Amino acid sequence: MQPPIAIPIVGAAVALLVHLVGNPHYGFIRDELYFIICGRHPQFGYVDQPPLIPLLAASTQIFGHSLLALRTISAICAAACVYLSCLLVREFDGGAFAEILAATAALLAPVLMAFGMVVAPDSINLWTWPLLMLLVLRIAKGGDPRLWLAAGAVAGVAGNAKYSVAFLGAALVAGLLLAPQRRALATPWFAAGAALAAAMLLPNVLWQAMHGFPMLELLHNGQLGKNVVLSPLEFIVSQWAILGPLPALLALAGLVRLFAHRASRWLGYAFVLLFAMMIALHGKNNYPAFAYPAAFAAGGAAVESWARPIRGGARLAVQTAIVVIFALLTLPLVPIVLPVLSEAQYVAYSGILQRAGLLPAPTEHHRSAVLGQTYADMHGWPRLAATVTAVYRSLPAGERAEAAIVASNYGEASAILFFGPPDLPPVLSGHNQFFLWGTRGASGNVIIDVNGDCGAPERLFRSSRQAATFRDPYVMPYENDLPITVCTGITRPLSELWPSLKNFR
Repeated sequence: MQPPIAIPIVGAAVALLVHLVGNPHYGFIRDELYFIICGRHPQFGYVDQPPLIPLLAASTQIFGHSLLALRTISAICAAACVYLSCLLVREFDGGAFAEILAATAALLAPVLMAFGMVVAPDSINLWTWPLLMLLVLRIAKGGDPRLWLAAGAVAGVAGNAKYSVAFLGAALVAGLLLAPQRRALATPWFAAGAALAAAMLLPNVLWQAMHGFPMLELLHNGQLGKNVVLSPLEFIVSQWAILGPLPALLALAGLVRLFAHRASRWLGYAFVLLFAMMIALHGKNNYPAFAYPAAFAAGGAAVESWARPIRGGARLAVQTAIVVIFALLTLPLVPIVLPVLSEAQYVAYSGILQRAGLLPAPTEHHRSAVLGQTYADMHGWPRLAATVTAVYRSLPAGERAEAAIVASNYGEASAILFFGPPDLPPVLSGHNQFFLWGTRGASGNVIIDVNGDCGAPERLFRSSRQAATFRDPYVMPYENDLPITVCTGITRPLSELWPSLKNFR
């Protein structure tokens, strides 16, 4: 019997409410500030991302600073993920219990809840990946081949948020080729869908080509030192931590179910191929996470079928107990991915989880902060902007007239632009997209250097003085105790120095 349509709607509504209440705390994360600033300069692409998220992020701030407005984007994406998880259950012939179990996992799995909290390119993947898998599942089961056009459109949207959808697309096609369902590819509608996706991605590809494919340089640099490279075993084991124990078990049950049924075995192949590509290319362990709603759906259907021999009210009691236990044992991980505790409470609570081995390993090489990187990056930015503004306004009138601000990374630069007053001088950085925006006409003769030393080893300036120090107990260590230095009397034109400041990573 088909489960009631209300379950996906109620599940999505609960997810939306949870995220609307839990998301807008602490403050804007550095990447969110960067997206907003990029979106204020609309382009078909940026050094480190396609155009969709910057444009969406900037649009939420038209009427003033609003963390709630911004993170409503990610809340909606999280709700769509839960809704689609329920629809995926129906493709595996699951009922109401399977839908509720899959929806609970899609809502509470830490990695998915985290991407539903902050606005990032991955936020879009919360719904585009499950929707793409849903469409291909329906096609593989003999559905209307014209659905390939819808799949192409979804892939095009996903690719304009994050390029990683290419790996999902390749895995799905390869999985079909390895199974009898390959016949689903033997239609002109598949070619039409692929062409539609390519057409939607073409402007961004051309932008990358015109700028020498900076994204490839950035990815290469990240693998050289920024990102933690996991062994194949470490990558697989780490899924336990980012999913949480019970969602991980449900996903594993789903994979078993996929391989056990001839009609869905091709999707099991696709999962294996997706993980193999991510491991071979040294991707972060959370990159394939957006495929898990399909595994949760298959797992929910599997658990439901295992409970089917239980008769009458006993079955309902068992199913209810499973969902309640699942939720209660997964809820303790929520404060790790939703900022619902005060800073002091979080420090104490995360210490307990750390000792229990329930916190995921870091994905980047940085000395840890007391709040962890994600929460640390939500702190200090308004104060940094105020500190830099005070230094600028303390300059003599002659120096203010020719000053520029140089920040060491896009987080600092974006925060100064976002939280600083409109009369600040040009804010520059060699980091990612800021490098392509160049010197903005600044001579460089007077520089307010944020987290720099005025190029001391090369003696780029005739004089320098430290005007302030930025401190915050909750920021990342490399953002704490930042010197704010005033550099005057540049010895070489800033335009000549600019190429050496490029930092794509």
